[in-house]
Parts: sequence; structure tokens; C-alpha cells
Amino acid sequence: MRKELLQNHTSSRKQPALKTFAGVWIDHREAVLVLASGNAHETKRITSGGEKLLHHFGRSPSAPPFEPRMVPADDSPEREYTGNLEYYYDEVISCLRQASAILLFGPGEAKGELKKRIERDKLDLRINRLETADRMTELQITQKVRQHYFPPAVSKKTAWTIASPGRLVAG
Repeated sequence: MRKELLQNHTSSRKQPALKTFAGVWIDHREAVLVLASGNAHETKRITSGGEKLLHHFGRSPSAPPFEPRMVPADDSPEREYTGNLEYYYDEVISCLRQASAILLFGPGEAKGELKKRIERDKLDLRINRLETADRMTELQITQKVRQHYFPPAVSKKTAWTIASPGRLVAG
């Protein structure tokens, strides 16, 4: 009986909440989210479900003269792609709501579009950095996020100071 009461008492105590920091590598095809707090991290991968449409409307030098039936009747494929992106950004934003700070990076325009979407909707998310980055592995993304929020400490034994030009002194 005493053990049971003790367990209930300890479970009712409020533990100090650790801040959660987020890093997002994003392009129009997928987003890799890293949520880090303390020594733990969680990685999520979200795909957009749509591919960028590649088509040309208009006349190329080798094409025959313009004919009205060559132009699509409507822009429904483009609207479908834009709708997929809106849903995709909503899904990414929903995963970031618990973060106290956000690092956005990636190769193309998606990171800027996501930032504008967050600002447009006046969401209470804190983007503290926006960077351009090439394609990265999940491990590289996780390392980048952890180094951004939890930089390695330099011990005094290994730190060097410059005493005078050309001369290093161990600190």
C-alpha cells in the first residue's frame, strides 16, 4: 500500500519541461524533421505526394505554328500540385508546434515558402535561422541540428589563445 501511494505522489509532481528544438530540411518532395531536447532526438520524414510539373506552354523554335488546341483547356494539374503543397506544409507545421526554436534549411524554394506560410498564418512558431543546403542524409541532418542547438563545448585544456602574433599559448 505504501509503495502504491509513493508512486502516485511522485507521478503527480511536475517535472521541469525540456525545451524542444526543431530542424527541418525541406524541398518540394520531402521534409526531414529533427526534434531535439536534451540528449534525445526524434526524426520524422514527410513526403509531399506530388511531383513538380514539368511542361512547356508555347512555341519552341522547331515547333509548328501555334494552334489553340495545343494549350491545355485548364490549369487543373497545376492547381492539384499547389493543393498538395498546401497540405504538405500544413503537415510539416503541425509537427513543429511543440518546438521553441526552428532551423529551416534545404536546397530550393520550399524553405522560403514554408517560412512565408508560417508568417502568413501568424502561427506562434519561432524560426531562428534559414539556410541553403544541398541534399543531405538523415544522419547529416540530425548532426547539423544537434550542432546548431547544442554546440560542442571547448574545454579550457584544449583551448588556445593568441598571446602575440605568430605565437599560440595553451589556455
